[in-house]
Amino acid sequence: MKVATWNVNGVRAREEQLLSWLASESPDVVCLQEIKASPEQIPAALCDLPGYWCRWHGAGAYSGVTLALSRALFGEQPTFEHPPFDRDNRVVTTAVGDLVFASVYVPNGGRDFAGKLDFLERMVAWAGELQRDGRTLVLAGDLNVAREERDVHPKERKPHQVGTRPEERELLERLIGQGLVDVGRRLDPDNDSLFTWWAPWRNLRQRNIGWRIDYVLASESLAARATTAVVQREVGTSDHGPVVVTFDVRS
Repeated sequence: MKVATWNVNGVRAREEQLLSWLASESPDVVCLQEIKASPEQIPAALCDLPGYWCRWHGAGAYSGVTLALSRALFGEQPTFEHPPFDRDNRVVTTAVGDLVFASVYVPNGGRDFAGKLDFLERMVAWAGELQRDGRTLVLAGDLNVAREERDVHPKERKPHQVGTRPEERELLERLIGQGLVDVGRRLDPDNDSLFTWWAPWRNLRQRNIGWRIDYVLASESLAARATTAVVQREVGTSDHGPVVVTFDVRS
């Protein structure tokens, strides 16, 4: 099972890139963030992606998320939902039996830091409820928090900047503490250049001077089956690169 997450930074601007990437990568679970489009604004070629059950959840401006599941792998059409902590079109979830998928865009926090912390608090509580209910969770998306100091390139580090503050990092650790694993870091524990976002100037992307703020988090039972985790820095023109994780779910 291949799970992919990508902050596309405007799905209409990235339509051809997204279609090409989907055709070549063939992920079973697709999580997109910052689609910046309402459902009626989604290009026709994307609206009903061939081979996928899709939910486009946006309002035409900042934010907006998508979750798509492969029909071949998952069969019956799932029910897509938005948990109580969702605000401003930032979360879409679905369940396949006891397995829950979530595509998430955490607020940046630059304009409303308290709101970001509140969002994270509520997401921690939600993940904790799923854990207590014995559910398996795959939460993927742009979480807008660099987990550790090494998740920001030394040239990009500044004191007290949003995305690296102790309060945010503590909440991200509490989220992971709800029985989850940071799959990318587990599979590449010694890589200090594992970045997923690059500011769009001074060739920072080409030089890999960035931040790691996009994650695939999975419950331990599933994370133990993860075989690969890759950041595709070369894909597309968004300021984020896709993160693709493969799980061996064969019995």
